[in-house]
Order: sequence, then C-alpha cells, then structure tokens
Amino acid sequence: MESSFSSPSPSSSGRFKLLDRLELQQFQDKYVIKSVDYPNRGFSIGRRDGNIEPFTDETISGTPSKTSTIYGVAGTIRLIAGTYILVITSRKEAGDFLGFPVFRITSMEFLPCNEALRFSTSQEKRDEAYFLNLLKTVVSTPGLYYSYETDITLNLQRRYKLSPGWMAKPIWKQADPRFVWNKNLLEELIECKLDEFIIPLMQGSFGAAQLSLKDTTATITLVSRRCTRRLGTRMWRRGANLEGDTANFIETEQLFELEGFKCSLLQIRGSIPLLWEQIVDLSYKPSLRIINHEQTSKVVERHFHDLHQRYGDTVAVDLTDKHGDEGKLSSAYAAEMQKLPNVRYVSFDFHHICGNSNFGNLQILYDQISEEFQNQGYFIIDAEGEVLGEQKGIIRSNCIDCLDRTNVTQSYLAQKSLTAQMQRIGVLASNECISMFSEDYGKFRTLWAEQGDEISLEYAGTYALKGDLVRYGRQTLGGIIKDGMSALSRYYLNNFQDGVRQDALDLISGRYSMNRNGPSPFQLNGFESVSGTGNDTLLKRNSET
Repeated sequence: MESSFSSPSPSSSGRFKLLDRLELQQFQDKYVIKSVDYPNRGFSIGRRDGNIEPFTDETISGTPSKTSTIYGVAGTIRLIAGTYILVITSRKEAGDFLGFPVFRITSMEFLPCNEALRFSTSQEKRDEAYFLNLLKTVVSTPGLYYSYETDITLNLQRRYKLSPGWMAKPIWKQADPRFVWNKNLLEELIECKLDEFIIPLMQGSFGAAQLSLKDTTATITLVSRRCTRRLGTRMWRRGANLEGDTANFIETEQLFELEGFKCSLLQIRGSIPLLWEQIVDLSYKPSLRIINHEQTSKVVERHFHDLHQRYGDTVAVDLTDKHGDEGKLSSAYAAEMQKLPNVRYVSFDFHHICGNSNFGNLQILYDQISEEFQNQGYFIIDAEGEVLGEQKGIIRSNCIDCLDRTNVTQSYLAQKSLTAQMQRIGVLASNECISMFSEDYGKFRTLWAEQGDEISLEYAGTYALKGDLVRYGRQTLGGIIKDGMSALSRYYLNNFQDGVRQDALDLISGRYSMNRNGPSPFQLNGFESVSGTGNDTLLKRNSET
C-alpha cells in the first residue's frame, strides 16, 4: 500500500517543494484531497473511520457534494469517537525568508471523520462535545507561519552547517521539532508517507521591512520561533518542567541582507528555569509559589546544558524586580545560578532602573554585558556564501512573563548588533548608527514592536505592554491607556478563558491520553496529564465549563 502513494520529488533546483494548491472534495463516505497542478497526487480519508487511503481512480468515483480550495493539511487528531483532519482554508503572504515566500494562516477548519459518534454512549458524546469545543479554540490559534518551499524553523547559521543535500529532504524532516507547532498532528500523515502534503507550522512572529540606507536597498527580517516543549498560556504554564524545558521559550532571529551579505543575530527568552507556579485565584496579581523539589538544581543545569549545546556560551539576563514575590523568585534563581560556573548571570531590575520612560538606561545593562555580547558576535556570510563570522554564544533574557520588559531589552541589543553589522559591511561609517536615520530606524522599531505584540497575543492573549518604548523610545499617553486596557484584558483572560485555551494546547500537544474504554476525563474531575513533568497544575474542568 505504501508504494501506492505518490512519491515526492525535489524541484529542478534539487530543493523539496510542497504541493501548494489543493482541492478538497467532499463525498458522503470520504474526503478527497488532491493537487490542482498534479491531479494524480492526493489521498482520501474515510468519514466513518478516519482511515487514510492512497489515491486511485476508484477514489473519486461519483460526484462530490462539495468542492473547495484549501492551502494545506496541518494534521489529524483522533479523539474518543473518531478522527478530525485540520486543513488550512485561507492564508496571507507575510514576506520572504531568505528568498522563499512565507505565509501566515488566517483561517483553519477541522473536518470530522466521526460517524461512529452516533454509536457512542451519552458520556462519550459529552466528552467529545467538550473536546470539539477545544478544537474550535485551536482553529483560532494566532501567529502560525509556514512556507511551501523551505523550512523556516532553522536559523541561518544552523541551515548553513547542514549537509548540501538537506534541502532535497521533505520539509518536515528538515525542521527543528522544537518549533513545529503541529508536530503531534502530523504523525499519521508521516506514517502514510504523504511528504508532499506535510506542512510544519511555526508559531511565533514573522515580519520584514525594506531599508534605504544611503541609496542602498537592504532587507531586515525578524523571526520569532516559539518552542512547543512547554507550550501554554501565561498563568497556566510557568517556569520549567523536570527536563529543563521552560514556558514561553522563544528563539528570535534578526536577519539583515544587503548586496549579497547576510547577517543573523539570535537571542532567546524563556521563563525562569525553576519549578514555580502562579495559581489563578481571581486576584489581580496572583502570588508566585516556588516549588521545593530535590531536582531543582538538576532542572537548572539541564536547561543551561541544552542551551550551551545549541547556542554556545550563555549570558542569563534577569530583568525581574528585586522586591516582593518577584524578588523572592529572582533570589532563588540567582542562588541556583551560582552553582553553574560556566554561565554568567546578570540581574537587572528593569522597573527600578528604567521606570516607565527611561529607555536609555538600558545602556547601564549593556555596559555590563557588552564584552560578552560583542565576543558572541553574529553569523555573517558574503555574496559568494563564504562564512566571515559565526555567533559563538547567546543572550538569554527573562522577566516574569518574558514578554514586555524582555522585548524592550532584546530590541535594544538587536539595535546595537545591527549597527555593528552595517559598519562591518561598510554601509555605515564607524561613527554612525542606525538611530541616525529616522525613517529606517522607525521601520526597525516597528518590526520589533509588532513582534512583541504578536508573541504577547499568543501567551497572554493581549498586545504587549511597554510597546511605546520599543516603537518610539518613550511612553506616550496613548500607550499608557493601551497598556491599562491590555492589563485589564489579561486579568479577565487569565481567570476566565486561558484555562480552556491551555486545555486546547495540551490536547493538540499530545499531553492527554485518549482511551475510549477508560474513564471520562470529567469522571476523573480533571484531565490526566501524561507529560511526566511532575509539577504541572492539574487542569480541573467539569461539564459546566
């Protein structure tokens, strides 16, 4: 049967390319998905049992009840009573990544293959109804990006170090699994060897702008890749798990391209890598609780060992307050970091030093880490593809949410690096910097502000706070009002909606075991977590939720 599926083939350039124009045909007993450009390439999925079958002439006997255009298949998920297939129903081009078009998903739909539901018990039907509600939450997931022609989960430096033939492999094989949002949904498609249809989706942000410096045209691209290992919403997923994976871990890459030169700067953010939580209790600012665990030191060690393996020497910049609950958490973090001789820990009380408007005071932080930051460097290749320099380490920034203060700080460091890159290429003199060119500097700041908004929407459900500091370098009255509205919205979402969003994320991430013969998750008075992390809060749900 495997040989009946159409075998993928790289394009004439030796690069693998996904099928990008698809037709969805709905029959009474099955869905048929096939390529518009290559009508003999496709597959069917049974509406009764969800089984995927190879494409044959018999597959399309009869007339479909409905035919529509779709732009990709994002995966399948099996629930209690059947299978659902996730398809991309609309998209918008977001720009280019190293010359390849990148698209942002604007709508998705789950197609049910669950006719067996009518034979289910009443309890199974209630369970399935709740899971279907979670799937409705999934289809509204913001910030999902993909490309038909290249993998966008790998940064430029990693891409360059891979073997010459890697781009001929199916795109899902090229991808970094840490940043594939739908990796658990792709398993069945992978088993059926539907490589030309398998789209790895990256959640995060993607933006690009054209700069016109001294009559030269340059491109700056900002890509943030959100890790799936501890995926979740703001209050419901904090800190680290026992493996050392942290909540809201994001790799951000700033690409600068000019006259054949390509430069890449990487920065990372992630929740404080201790075992801690913040239980939602209707208070405006719930108390932080550090979980005392014999494995805490090992968790921190595992986290930074993984970072060193991937990025090199790490400087950990902690932007949290030094009083109250934040201060206690920061002190516990600092105490653990003293046990790691190969990682430099820098504590910088952002609120105390920068306040609401003293953005320039980040120079104080920069002075503390400038030597390491400059030694870490950035990745750069010339027009002939020769490597002129590599990034040898990374700055890891965090505040409590790793959103607002972190974004302001990362944009400041990115500006410093961009100026150094421009000076090295020769577009700026040694006494010039990007901030001297107001139009281009404005585009740079807008990119970073929009990135901050997008990843904040994904984790907290609102736009970023302190966006004015990134966009304008100061706080404005409009920004203060916007921040106030966002803070109130976060309070509402944390208490009344994010729990359901968290359940939806855990469902598609494979954190719940589906067993039709087992007890209902509602009978258990909560979903059974299979993450094995030991410190995740049990998400309690009942049928009234």
